[in-house]
Amino acid sequence: MSSVVQDAHRLVVKVGSSLVTNDGRGLDHAAVARWAEEIAALKRGGREVVLVSSGAIAEGIARLGWTARPKAIHELQAAAAVGQMGLVQAYETAFMQYGLHTAQVLLTHEDLADRRRYLNARTTLRTLLELGVIPIINENDTVTTDEIRVGDNDTLGALVANLIEADVLIILTDQAGLFTADPRRQPEATLVREARAGDVALEAMAGGVGSTLARGGMLTKILAAKRAARSGASTVKQWLADHVQLAGKLVLDAGAVNALASGGKSLLPIGVVAVDGAFERGEVVGCFTPEGREVARGLVNYSAPETARILRKPSSEIESILGYVDEAELIHRDNLVLLR
Repeated sequence: MSSVVQDAHRLVVKVGSSLVTNDGRGLDHAAVARWAEEIAALKRGGREVVLVSSGAIAEGIARLGWTARPKAIHELQAAAAVGQMGLVQAYETAFMQYGLHTAQVLLTHEDLADRRRYLNARTTLRTLLELGVIPIINENDTVTTDEIRVGDNDTLGALVANLIEADVLIILTDQAGLFTADPRRQPEATLVREARAGDVALEAMAGGVGSTLARGGMLTKILAAKRAARSGASTVKQWLADHVQLAGKLVLDAGAVNALASGGKSLLPIGVVAVDGAFERGEVVGCFTPEGREVARGLVNYSAPETARILRKPSSEIESILGYVDEAELIHRDNLVLLR
């Protein structure tokens, strides 16, 4: 397992409320400083790191002087709004010591379920990483309700790992790890040091609940590992391959067809000779040869009218034609699958 982490280029690190807030006593600035130091070292080694941090509600509860986590949604939202201020300030101050900028990114389930918003979030995070910024992600608890809530930041960490196609998801917790049974009740229980995500036996071992501060527990971490393991690029591309209802079609020239077939290439506007359909940004379109054979499909970065205006044009002219540029690619290689 250590080699997996050592070889990873892009990492998602999730820290829970108990760690961030010193088990509810207020922000643990010493812990935040340690994480900043470690992440800064990873950055110097050429790694990209996204931090998913709980703690806004717990910090808000501490700031407001409440003795227990409230149940009313409006009180939880208020606590999140108060606590988020301190959380962001703590991270910004800690990372500034190493010359690193941070960015606050608040997400809801809708941001990751809607394909257009998914692409927008993906583009933003990818741009931040390219700029060397450390994204600090949390669920947007100030506006979420049960209908749009991710549920816990373990799950959010797994979804973010999928979103940016991270190599590894690291979940930091105040527990030693997963045990074969509750060691408080069964002293003979042993620590599970390595296992295969998705093993149903792990879920049975992790049947406990989380702390009073957090929504998660060991079970959510096991389920997050399962989600992260089965998501990533392979699952996204399988979803694309099985998506039989295309929103539109793009006809490519021979050069673009060859570029896609060679593997690892994005589809650029200059390689498209015709567009068909009334698709919007983020919808699935098929890529066809002039003879009508579908060679690929993917999530398009521009609507059909926009695509019609920029086809056969180099990417450098997109902004002058449309007045803005979302992506240099019409379909990025990460959002494209070849059809055999």
